[in-house]
Amino acid sequence: MDRRLRRAPDAEWVLMYRLGLSRQRIADLVRAEPATVGYHLVIARRQDPGLEPAHQAATVTRAGPSPADVARMGEIIAWITAGGWLPRDRSEDKGERSMARWLSERRSEAAEGTLDPVYRDGLARVPGWEGNHRAAADEARWHDRLAQLVDFRAEGNDWPRHHDYASEREHTLGVWIHTQRHKHRRGDLDPEKVRLLNDAGPGWQTGRTRGRPPRT
Repeated sequence: MDRRLRRAPDAEWVLMYRLGLSRQRIADLVRAEPATVGYHLVIARRQDPGLEPAHQAATVTRAGPSPADVARMGEIIAWITAGGWLPRDRSEDKGERSMARWLSERRSEAAEGTLDPVYRDGLARVPGWEGNHRAAADEARWHDRLAQLVDFRAEGNDWPRHHDYASEREHTLGVWIHTQRHKHRRGDLDPEKVRLLNDAGPGWQTGRTRGRPPRT
């Protein structure tokens, strides 16, 4: 019978929590939704006031991350530093999706107060890594649009328009670049994004020359 249909709390999940495993780690091991595990643990803590102290004590006494775990964190930090953005959980790249899952687990541990100090100190070098998923998704979408704009221009197209456009693709990119110009004029565009736009698309602030070039 599916554990999600059993009466809460699930004894196995409670035991794992008592031994120091985080909600996210339990969910990963039993292939359940973290919210489902969390629901069971809330009920278990109400029934047993000693559960949370036992969990915290077990967390403190558990061995810290292995050398391999620390090395993995170093690889992810280096990737973020080199690329300038957080890994995306919907990326086409399998390695990037794996890094996104790793960060998601650390966020859950940080929210629960169980993040190992080694991870806490290491990830302190990554500004905003604990940010909410919407912010991370918006950041990833921005970089996707920049890459799409570079491809559009590399195909020999002029700067995309947000009106009088020839395709939905041009419209999407036209609206995006128009928004970046507007934010830049107001002083609201992040300096790092201005730098990326300058490097990837010189002339983006001015845009296309007047009129549409004749099609060949």
